[in-house]
Formats: sequence, C-alpha cells, structure tokens
Amino acid sequence: MVFSSLVFLYFFLPVTVLLYFLMPSMRLKNFILLLFSLIFYAWGEPVWIVLLLFSSVLDFLIGRGIDTYRNGILPKILVGASVVVNLALLMTFKYADFFTSNFNYVFGTDVPLPGITLPIGISFYTFQTLSYTIDVFRNQVPVQRKFLNYMVYVSMFPQLVAGPIVRYSEVAGAIDNRRSDWNMIRSGLNRFCVGLFKKVVLANTASILVDKYLEVQFGILSSPEAWFGIMMFSVQIYFDFSGYSDMAIGMGRVFGFTMLENFKHPYAAISVADFYKRWHMSLGRFFRDYVYIPLGGNRKFQYRNILIVWLLTGFWHGASWNFVLWGGFFGCCMVIEKMCEGPLSQVPRVVRHGYTLVLIVFSRAIFYFVDFAKLKEFMVTLFASSHPINAGFVGDITGFSFFFVLVVLFCIPWQEIYPPESRLHQKCQRLYAASAPVLNLLMLALCTVLLADDTYNPFIYFRF
Repeated sequence: MVFSSLVFLYFFLPVTVLLYFLMPSMRLKNFILLLFSLIFYAWGEPVWIVLLLFSSVLDFLIGRGIDTYRNGILPKILVGASVVVNLALLMTFKYADFFTSNFNYVFGTDVPLPGITLPIGISFYTFQTLSYTIDVFRNQVPVQRKFLNYMVYVSMFPQLVAGPIVRYSEVAGAIDNRRSDWNMIRSGLNRFCVGLFKKVVLANTASILVDKYLEVQFGILSSPEAWFGIMMFSVQIYFDFSGYSDMAIGMGRVFGFTMLENFKHPYAAISVADFYKRWHMSLGRFFRDYVYIPLGGNRKFQYRNILIVWLLTGFWHGASWNFVLWGGFFGCCMVIEKMCEGPLSQVPRVVRHGYTLVLIVFSRAIFYFVDFAKLKEFMVTLFASSHPINAGFVGDITGFSFFFVLVVLFCIPWQEIYPPESRLHQKCQRLYAASAPVLNLLMLALCTVLLADDTYNPFIYFRF
C-alpha cells in the first residue's frame, strides 16, 4: 500500500485516525497505531512481517540486556550481536543475488541465484532498530521496557517503509506522553496535502517524461534531449521522495509525533556537500553518527572517512555496482571540495550553484542505469550525440511549461530568502493559514482525479 493510493486516502487512513482518536488512553492509542501499522506493512507481502517482528524482538531484548548488565563485557557482546545480526539480515535479503552473481563472475562458477524478494522497507527499519541498540549502549537514550511502545517506534506506518529514518531519541518522550492539539493536526494535514500534491502532480508528471526520454533507444536522442531526460529524473526522484517525507511528517503530527525534516530545498545548494546536507537528511545523520564520527570524523583520516561513508551510502541504495560507483563519485566530489575549500569560497555563489546542479543532474545517470552498457551508451548520447533535436521535444517543452513553473516554485527555498521574522513571510503565513482548507481540498480533489485515471503510481524509494 502506498500513501498516494485511493485505498489509503479514503479507507485506511480515515479508519485509522477515527479509531485512534476514539481510544480513551495512550496505551489503547498505541495499540491501534501498532495494529494498523502491521496491517499496512502486511498489505502487499504478508510473509515479510515475520522478518520485521524478528528484527524488532531481537533488538528489544538486546536493549533490555544492555541496560540490565551495564558493567563488564556483556553489553559490548550484545551490541556487537545486534550489529552483526542486523547487517547479516540486510545482506541476506537485499544483497544475496548481488554477492552470488559476483562470486560466479570472479570464480567462474554457476551457483544458482537465491532469488530472494526484497522486503519493503528493510533498509529503513534495520537502521532504526540498530540505532536504538547502539544509543542504549552509549547511554544516550533510556531503554524502552514496554514492547508495545517499542513496536510503535519501529513500525509506525508513516515512516516504516521509506523513512525518514527516525531515531528513538526523537520520539521517546512522545511514545508515552503526547497530545494532538488542533494546531498540530491542522499543520499535519497541510503538510500531508502538500506532499501528496508533490508526489501525484509533480513526480508522476515527471515520470512520464522520464519514460519518454530515458526508456528509448539512445541513438534517436540528441544531447539536449538526453540532458532533459535525466533532468526530469532528478525532478521525479526529488518530488517522489520529498513528497513521501512530507506525508510521513504530516501524518506523524496528526498522531502527536514531531519528526525531523528529511529535505531542505536541496536544489538550492551551492556545493555538493551542501546538497547532501539538505537531501535525505535522516540517512546523512545516521552515517555521520554511526560511521563517520566513529571512524575519526574530521579529526583524523578525514578524506578516507568521507570516501568510506559515501561508498557505503551508495551500496545502501541498492545491490548493484552502479550505486557503488554513484557513491564513489560523490565521495570524490566531496574530497575535492574539501581540498579546494579556500578557493571555492571565493567563487561567486551563482557559479557554485550552477556547478552543483550540473554534477547532481549528471550523477542521476549513474543512479538510474543499473546496466553499465546502457550507462555507457547514454553517456555517449549525453555528450556526443550527432542526432538532431526531434520535433516532439519542442512540443514537450512548450506543452509542459506550466509544470516546469511549478517545479521551479517548489524548489525555491522561500523561507531562506524571506526568513520567519520578515514582514513578507508573516503576511504570506497569514494568507496561507486563511486559505489552507480550500487549497488542501483543491489539491486533494486534483490528486484524486489523477489517481483514479492513472495506473502507474509507485514510490521510487520502495526499491531501496
């Protein structure tokens, strides 16, 4: 089940919210939230709920064990077991075919591929349960002694299958004691509707152009058309994932949880490092706190640490060498930026912004094409196509002009240009507060019409 489906919008979510607010106690509210989260997860592939429960029970018991036996070597053994088992599960269910096929290639064997289906959300909930045991071991969060409350943290459906990666410290207090007042509910509904609009109207529209220009024989494309196609994939993946995050954060607010932001207008960045401080921020925080800093962070071997983190970030995204190459590309970009930090600071902001966008859009080709032969063919088209521009390309530019205007408007960091203390910002906030109910209904109606007429509506990040 996806958020941008009619079943979710008009059946699952209303029933969940209604039953949740009818419950008289926090314990019963948590029970409803857990029950419907498990139904949500089991909707598509019920068998994988066993894996979710196994991982959750394991880390719940390990957390209790670490807290009970604080002294001696046992806590280190327990947290080590958590790391090993969680990563082993991730490697088995996400990377088994990858490792087997590479083993066959290197050693000339013919070992059958396991053919294990990727459990939805395993990359996200594995990091959540793992961060919990590590934080309990570091004595940074109190252990959760109630299994029901712990499962609410792990399986809460707004963030279960595609993030944001929520740390236990961010929601620990709210699990036992939270209140959904009208301002929080209204804010959550506004955020949800904006996210739904970004997904259904912007991301899905961009996907039409992506298929038209990237799922073709590249010999018939000109270089401008190839660049346009990969730009549209950059638009699609941003509004797909940021729209999902907006909806997750919005629903979290309705239920009384405040989740940290996951995107902060990344296409306004002025460097590659700045871009990834704004993009999928919860994943960046995870790798910073559990990989980069333990390796030495900025204190020692900084360049090595950056490269390791980015190779792991790439590999986290998928069981294919193109993701490793993509991670290595950005690792190198960030090392070069670090080495040239002084000279780059003197370059005009508009130039830094321009080179950042070019690198980001270029990198999407590495991210998109799993097949290296297709990637090579596309790169040739991107830089050296001799094919003339097709007549339909001009028609797409003009026919989708209103869509492009919306994309630009949603990418501009208005709050950075006009901060909250500015008079214009405050006027716009008052205007938006007054018109939000009408805007939400219009966005919901438009999305409903589009969803009723469209069969292609996936979330890209489900496959990661």
